Amino acid sequence: MIRRATKKDAIYVAEMAEMIWESHSVEELIREFETEIDNEECVVYIYCVDTMPVGFAQCGLRHDYVEGTDSSLVGYLEGIFIREEYRKRGYARALLAECEKWAKEKGCSEFASDCELNNDESFHFHMNVGFAEANRIICFTKEI
Repeated sequence: MIRRATKKDAIYVAEMAEMIWESHSVEELIREFETEIDNEECVVYIYCVDTMPVGFAQCGLRHDYVEGTDSSLVGYLEGIFIREEYRKRGYARALLAECEKWAKEKGCSEFASDCELNNDESFHFHMNVGFAEANRIICFTKEI
């Protein structure tokens, strides 16, 4: 079952999100998801088995340029996660479909995402659900 997350769900989403965004604390992620859940330009969906949350997807609207797209309002998959023991059952694909439906309802004709260059699992997921690779980049930074 897929449902839209509420503020009460922020803890569950944050605990799962920490598994993919390890540089953030659960407390930090709870605050972020509480804000995102209240934002009209974002949505968080939870996949539940019985009543237990086993995955989530977060998407938003991007008004700025998105690599490989031609429009200025693009639905963007910010994050998607399924607990390991529940993978390979179509749950992530179902969450993505909900995100795409939401983005269409918001007026988007394109949907995008990204992953780190070394994240093979995410790369294969994206390719398997119909994304096309748009570009590969390496970002640099330095203190001045």
